[in-house]
Amino acid sequence: MRRTPSRRVLAAALLVASVLAPMAAIPATADNAAAVGRHDEGGEHPPGLGHKLTARLDAAIEKVRRQAAIPGVAVGLWMPGKGSYVRATGVADKDTGEPMTTDKYIRIGSETKTFTATALLELVDDGRVGLDDPISDYVHGVPGGHRITLRHLAEMRSGLFPYSSDADFEHDLLSDPSRTFTPEELLAYGFKHKNTAAPGKVFEYNNSNFVLLGLVIEKVTGHRLEDVIHKRVLRPAHLHRTLFPEGAEFPEPHPRGYTNQTLSGEVADSTDWNPSWAWAAGAMISDLHDLRRWAKIVATGELLSPKTQAERLKTLPTGYPGTSYGLGIFESGGWIGHNGSIPGYETVTVYLPSKKATLVVMLNTDITYEGKEPSSLVARAITEIVTPKNVYDRPVPTR
Repeated sequence: MRRTPSRRVLAAALLVASVLAPMAAIPATADNAAAVGRHDEGGEHPPGLGHKLTARLDAAIEKVRRQAAIPGVAVGLWMPGKGSYVRATGVADKDTGEPMTTDKYIRIGSETKTFTATALLELVDDGRVGLDDPISDYVHGVPGGHRITLRHLAEMRSGLFPYSSDADFEHDLLSDPSRTFTPEELLAYGFKHKNTAAPGKVFEYNNSNFVLLGLVIEKVTGHRLEDVIHKRVLRPAHLHRTLFPEGAEFPEPHPRGYTNQTLSGEVADSTDWNPSWAWAAGAMISDLHDLRRWAKIVATGELLSPKTQAERLKTLPTGYPGTSYGLGIFESGGWIGHNGSIPGYETVTVYLPSKKATLVVMLNTDITYEGKEPSSLVARAITEIVTPKNVYDRPVPTR
């Protein structure tokens, strides 16, 4: 879910015509494995979804891309027993016209929360923390922290004021997007405001919650969050192209990212912006095939005990019809997972247990179209075709 700075300039998403490049020539039947040097699990490429269905998906994705003026889109859809669809369309770089491909790294924004939550829940399994422990046991100075539990934080019901909604934070970030923020600096922007609700009462999407959970993980383990996630989550999950960056570094190849979350409201290239401002809530990087693997791991709880996974999947209403939220995870139309949005990039990584299907969407813009996140528009268009009884339709939260 998106929670970048609260200000959204309503500059129209009418990008130059050069972004409207034709569908990249990437065969859906080959899973694009040759481009990334990979094969599907089991060592063989699955068949495509057939010419008719592939053509429908091509047309639907391209329609959304052009309508919402999205520079580039990469999509992976895997449906056991039916086949797969792995395609890219548009451009990775508007200046050079380099085509978007499915082998690129991407900034995954709030999908980072699924990794932070998994690390926390592993500590729950270890008996080192309890979901109903108050945050004041671990971090001092949290307003009302003696009544706010780790569960409240993970399910977005803490009642804390979101630091990314603070005007000073927005100005400081957009004035110098290369700046490095510490977790304590981030929290201070929110803590100067009164809490917005009593703990457990109201769903409010809030990056402050996961920055606090990141600090809990560090306090309990005695190690940096980045190192804990690498050792306890990425390594056992065999995610070799997923990382928690130290700063603004961004492995190649990657697309350029475009945002209008700027002080002027004009579109800017945000590729090399420092994601430290999102830290445990949104700083990570991954790619299409790692996200495919991760979608199932998160939804099925491969790294957790069944009891703890059941706690993760206890989703509660969000106030947005069709979408409920658990512990760093949501359910939308039967699809389980998370999306991500950070200036210049958006992603969706979800798993449909009833069909054991996985969908990953990656875009190189976060510019909304008619108030809607472009990644949600793409995911909805795909699921309307392939799983009409399970349509992904996560609405954008109020900013």
